[in-house]
Amino acid sequence: MGNWVVIAEYYSDVCRTEFICRGLETKDQALKALRAALHTYVPSKHIVEKRRQVYRFAGQETYLVVIKGKLTEWECTLRIAELVSDSTDPAVAKRAQRDDGAAEVADGPQDRIPPGY
Repeated sequence: MGNWVVIAEYYSDVCRTEFICRGLETKDQALKALRAALHTYVPSKHIVEKRRQVYRFAGQETYLVVIKGKLTEWECTLRIAELVSDSTDPAVAKRAQRDDGAAEVADGPQDRIPPGY
């Protein structure tokens, strides 16, 4: 079973990532939630929205949302992501499993629980 999320990435003194939606089972569900969030997502900052512009990055499932308020302009990137260890792609899920802890970085992305935790 897949484990997809919709995230917002933005800069507010430091780079931040906010989970908008978690626990989606398929990429299609995640894309549907992403497209809904493009028009409804608002930052945790208090912005009185006057105008919203949405830009799509060509060839990607990533969007730039620009919200113009009375006094400020706020920007964030919305995208989807899949938890590597729960991937429905067998090759990705297999690479994420570590049996002896000796896998190298070149083996691909991996989830990890630190020893002794």
